[in-house]
Parts: sequence; structure tokens; C-alpha cells
Amino acid sequence: MENRANGYRGLTICSRTVKRSIARTMCGSMTEAELVLWSRLRDNRLRNLHFRRQVVIEGFVVDFYCHMYRLVIEVDGPIHETQIEYDAERNRILSDKGFRILRFTNEAVLSNLRSTMLRILTALDLP
Repeated sequence: MENRANGYRGLTICSRTVKRSIARTMCGSMTEAELVLWSRLRDNRLRNLHFRRQVVIEGFVVDFYCHMYRLVIEVDGPIHETQIEYDAERNRILSDKGFRILRFTNEAVLSNLRSTMLRILTALDLP
């Protein structure tokens, strides 16, 4: 099930079907910070922009995605402290494919949601 021969430098890439299954599972087990952010992004609530959650892009499951702007939003919990190299390579791959990535910590989302939302709008050049 693992495929490392596609230039992803050792990142574990599963089949699209497996990734979709993982994404569906992740939708049901979102962190508190992801739930809070999703409550502001869902149903086109942010400037009528359409966001999806737990989307498979280039073999990776991303937390939130706005197709119109090719914007990926990641909300990082403690696990990301142990996978810094993986996240950096993942960001590089997605950036090379033309995606913009915004990363927020759980704490940033929970302690200052307004600032988080402003950073998203700023990244999209929207006032």
C-alpha cells in the first residue's frame, strides 16, 4: 500500500481511496481548534468563499481548502512538533504545485480567532 517511488522523498503515499477513507475519519475527529475554525469557514461564511475540510490534495490530507484561491489551511497540534521535517517537505511539495499554505497552531486559533481570520483574509488580499 506504500509507494515511495514517485519523487516524494520517502513520504508515505497511500492510494487515493485510502486517503479518502482517512479524510472521512478525520472529519469525525477534528480537534477543538479545527472545529472552531470550521465554524467560521463552513457554509461560505467567510466572504462567501467555499472551503472544504479534510481534503486529499497531491496525496496529502489537508485540514481546510479553498479551491478558488488554491489555499490550504492547516491547524497544527502537538503532533506537528515531532514531524517538522515531514511538514516542511509536504509544504514544499504543495507549494511547488501552486498551493498556498497557511499554518496556525491550535493555541493561535483558540486564543485569537479574530487574528486567525484576518490572516486568512490578508493572505487572499481581501480586506
